[in-house]
Amino acid sequence: MSAPAHDPANEPATFTFTPENLERAKQIIAKYPEGRQASACMPLLDLAQRQNAGWVSRATMDAVADLLGMPRIRVYEVATFYTMYNKTPVGKHVIQVCTTTPCWLRGSDDVVHACERKLGIGVGETTDDGEFTLREVECSGACVNAPVVQIGDDYYEDVSPELMEKIIDALKRGEIPKPGSQIGRQSSEPVGGPTTLKAFTTTQAD
Repeated sequence: MSAPAHDPANEPATFTFTPENLERAKQIIAKYPEGRQASACMPLLDLAQRQNAGWVSRATMDAVADLLGMPRIRVYEVATFYTMYNKTPVGKHVIQVCTTTPCWLRGSDDVVHACERKLGIGVGETTDDGEFTLREVECSGACVNAPVVQIGDDYYEDVSPELMEKIIDALKRGEIPKPGSQIGRQSSEPVGGPTTLKAFTTTQAD
């Protein structure tokens, strides 16, 4: 089952940064030269999204625009262009499975299906308990360790359907699964381990 469809008419009418986040926002804005405060739009949207349960409402975007002295439409343009900003409510854990060619060739479709079976939802849907949202995304930028799944700020690499189910089980238990390669390989070395330069020796001339 999936959560009810989002109704824009029921969005919060206002959004205010917490005192702590307002201070962080000011620190972010201060990094940019005078007259270039609009450059802080993206990090402020990210900050607002984290405060707003993982998504940016119309009021959230308006608050960012007003803080930066920008036309609101310009902030809407940024927020709607980048998929990193969620324009509708999402679950506590947003599972983003990369299905671009390298990941697809290594079985990302099977990872998606494993998520659907385990969670009982389809791509783009959220579980009734509000814990999980499932999405397919374009290139996650870690092709050499495909298939790749991003959950929150963490990347899970070399993911198989079985390993994906274990990751979901851990999240359900309130645990944070260890990010990175799920098969233990170091960095981007071959799956079977190094094949060349296994030993390195030096000689010193007399």
